[in-house]
Amino acid sequence: MPPSSWIVAHAKRIPSSGTVLDYACGSGRHALYLARLGYQVTAVDQDEQMLALLMEQAASQGLIIKTQVMDLEGPTWPWASGTQFDGVIVTNYLYRPYLPKIPSLLAIGGVLLYETFTQAHAQFGKPSNPDYLLKDQELMHLAQDQGLEVLAFEDLQISSPKPACVQRLCAIQIQLNV
Repeated sequence: MPPSSWIVAHAKRIPSSGTVLDYACGSGRHALYLARLGYQVTAVDQDEQMLALLMEQAASQGLIIKTQVMDLEGPTWPWASGTQFDGVIVTNYLYRPYLPKIPSLLAIGGVLLYETFTQAHAQFGKPSNPDYLLKDQELMHLAQDQGLEVLAFEDLQISSPKPACVQRLCAIQIQLNV
């Protein structure tokens, strides 16, 4: 599957040659895309097999991607204090208890690119559990509450790669988030 058009459109906002985290990376389509652009990519997911496939793909393309199996829904936040990246990418994933913590992974000037399903998406099938669907303006509220500067935001229905209702956020960390 090709990278999200949202990620393609806004990846250039991440500082050049910077460090990027693909959070809950799944198959790693965005990790591969960003590595091809010259970013130093770390891809994390709970699925060890998906990460192994990602490593194979990266090696076959001559790309270096650091992967890490990580429980992103465990009882404690899995990141050490002070861990920061120039960009954080999250697509098709929501674990609401840790949503407010994700901006803490951004260095000053770091860019958050987030795209996932909204409650309106339930009409199209899975995911349909409201725990995994964004509420109205939820990403915008996240950015405002965490002191991020919003560069772009959309709440819409898309048709490609398949029909879905999503929110999309591109925001920059403008202050130290402790």
